[in-house]
Order: sequence, then structure tokens, then C-alpha cells
Amino acid sequence: MSESATQQFLEIKDIREGILILKNNSIRGVLMVSSINFALKSEEEQTAVIYAFQSFLNSLDFSCQIVIQSRNINITPYLDSLKDLEDRQPNELLRQQTASYREFIKNMVTGDTVMTKNFYVVVPYNLTEALGLKDASKYFSIFGQSSDNQNQKEIKDEEFQRCKTQLWQRIEYLAMGLRRCGLEAIPLTTPELIELFWAIHHPEQAEVGYYPEILPELLK
Repeated sequence: MSESATQQFLEIKDIREGILILKNNSIRGVLMVSSINFALKSEEEQTAVIYAFQSFLNSLDFSCQIVIQSRNINITPYLDSLKDLEDRQPNELLRQQTASYREFIKNMVTGDTVMTKNFYVVVPYNLTEALGLKDASKYFSIFGQSSDNQNQKEIKDEEFQRCKTQLWQRIEYLAMGLRRCGLEAIPLTTPELIELFWAIHHPEQAEVGYYPEILPELLK
């Protein structure tokens, strides 16, 4: 089966063991990070957070990417639970109040007034770092992605595991540094990465709670 037009523009070639494999055979890990309400903290607490985050950034000897994703909040399950409560409500007055509240919430979200934000840190690792430039040059061009992806060799399992080990060390280091700033960071699994990138390219379906079915062999 030939690739769709959209797939040809995606840099992701595969997702394996919670790791993104790009078309140039470099790999990426993705951490989902919690948030803190900075504005509600005291001036001393804010200063402590700023210095902790500054120290964390200065301690890194590799690059990373911070991604903030904003989208309309999905309250479909909540609306469904309210409808179920409304149907089971024996008191007519309470049933009408529940119905009125459900419509109010539905209309408020329809007006794009409720948003949710998710925070991610993308951690990179390249074959050049694990294998050396000379050995890695046969897998991808040092000047960028090859124009002919078919001529690029597939990354071997042993090489993938070596790179994965090094990447996980970076991920653990990042998670530890973020915890010092009062943030929790959790690596995304393969199904979670699939849902994340599917939602990015299908925002309308994701906002109403629809996600694609993931094959059992990918739930590892």
C-alpha cells in the first residue's frame, strides 16, 4: 500500500517501545509534564521555582524541545453522565435543573471559552552519538534527510536498543530535574504517542472524544 499524501510529509517512520523513530533514523522520547499555578504562589516561591528551572536548564548537555498544546476541552463523557443522571432523576424539579445545567455547560464549551493545555518535553537522540559519525553516516545524510528514503538502511535492533538505553538515561535525568521544580513528568507509551499524533492531525474528532482503535500488538 502506498503512503498517503499526509504520511509523506510526516517525519515519523515508526513508533516502537514508546520511542519515535524518524525517517532519518534518529529517535525521540516524549514526556508529558504537569503544571503549577505560578500566579498563586508567593514571591519567594516564584523566585525559588525560577532559580530551580534555570539551574535545571543550565545542567543539560543536550537539546530538548518544550511543546505546549492547547485545545477545546473534551467534556463529552461528563455531559453523558449528566444526561444519565437526568434520565434517572425521580424528582421532576431536579430533572429540569439537571437538564438546564447540562445545556449551560454544553453551550459554554461550544462557544470555545473552555480550553485545556498539555505540556510535553521532546527528548532527542541521534545515531551519530551512539555509533559515531563514520558508522552512522550510512543510515542518514549528515546534511539532512535523504531525498530517497528507500536508500536509507533500517536501524538494526541492537542499535535501536543501544540508542534507546541512552535516550532513557536522558529521559530519567529530565524527569528528575523537573521534579526539583515541582513538576511531574511521565514518558508516553506507544499507544499514548499514537493517540497524541492522531489527535494533532484530527483535532475535531479528538475534541469530542473519538480516538482510533489501536491494534493489540501495539499495546506493549
